[in-house]
Amino acid sequence: MNESHDDSIEALLRRQFEGSVADDGFSERVMQHLPARRHRASWPLWLGVLIGAAACWLCLAGVPLLHIGWQDWRAGELTTSAIGMWLAIAAMSLLALGWGLVESRHR
Repeated sequence: MNESHDDSIEALLRRQFEGSVADDGFSERVMQHLPARRHRASWPLWLGVLIGAAACWLCLAGVPLLHIGWQDWRAGELTTSAIGMWLAIAAMSLLALGWGLVESRHR
């Protein structure tokens, strides 16, 4: 099925459907025998964020363009280096936002 037909098929099914199907308690018995959902540990996520931030800082610590851009921005000067630094920060933030949105849809 493709998405263009999903709505029409769903509307047709809802029109023809008269209510719940009697299963003599089968669904309830199955749900009672399923194990409880495990709680995910959040420490691997935060460890990954910390390691990623440290790796980025180590990689970018020696880039002169960022040092110059930071100094120019702190001095209140709008130079090419400062604009480049802010564009790089904005691009990385948007990349992280997009990645987070894609990952949240897979849960």
